[in-house]
Amino acid sequence: MKIQTVGIVGAGTMGNGIAQVAAVAGFSVVLIDVTDAALAKGIATLTGSLERLVSKDKLDASARDAALKRIETSTDYARLTVADIVIEAATENAELKNRILKQIEDAARPDAIIASNTSSISITALAAMIATPERFIGMHFFNPVPLLPLVEVIRGVQTSDETAAAVRELTEKLGKSPIGVRNSPGFVVNRILVPMINEAFYVLYEGVASAEEIDAGMKLGANHPIGPLALADLIGLDVCLSVMDVFLKDFGDSKYRACPLLRELVAAGRLGRKTKRGVYQYD
Repeated sequence: MKIQTVGIVGAGTMGNGIAQVAAVAGFSVVLIDVTDAALAKGIATLTGSLERLVSKDKLDASARDAALKRIETSTDYARLTVADIVIEAATENAELKNRILKQIEDAARPDAIIASNTSSISITALAAMIATPERFIGMHFFNPVPLLPLVEVIRGVQTSDETAAAVRELTEKLGKSPIGVRNSPGFVVNRILVPMINEAFYVLYEGVASAEEIDAGMKLGANHPIGPLALADLIGLDVCLSVMDVFLKDFGDSKYRACPLLRELVAAGRLGRKTKRGVYQYD
């Protein structure tokens, strides 16, 4: 299957990042969200990201302008009929994703691939929500999408070989590096990464060291480019908590119990960079 137009549902951090890389790679993009305000915010973020690339001589102005012209925005799911693949990039909530996937299925062409950018939810379970699960797959991009090269390509039990091959080819055309992953909670990266972040919260919660010292320790002692608590702020503390809750539910193992401090900060609305305050405070 030749993919020329990419539909994306969700204009937030992940959705507008995917839209950016697809448009820069030469694909037509249809970006869907529930309100014009959400779409405007997504496009503003995307435009700012492109501007930074131009200022750093990583993209020329004409390529920026061409990419922006390739992006159509709409609140109407019916516009997805032109898409060869539709990527769901909504908040990490299974019930919300299931509702969106049904709307995508109703609007998209019968031969269009449907993908989810979920970071932890079962691809097999999500695929079961649509009538033709063989055309469903996971495409887990990483934040920030324009900068990080990895995409986990996750097959559910039902995913066809043709769907997997087409999505792997698309991923490479987007300038990303795909790794094939079997469906399992958290897949590969988050299965390892998010419990490590959660453990860093426990170390902070128990007063073993300050946030700055914990992050410095992992940067200097483990050669990590960013400390786990600063990374949690970048990812979003609510996302980290959601992933841990999925792990606890799906694995049934108490080692995946979210740290009370993480849960407390989320309850306080301190979600990280996106709210200007998480473990750290941001201007």
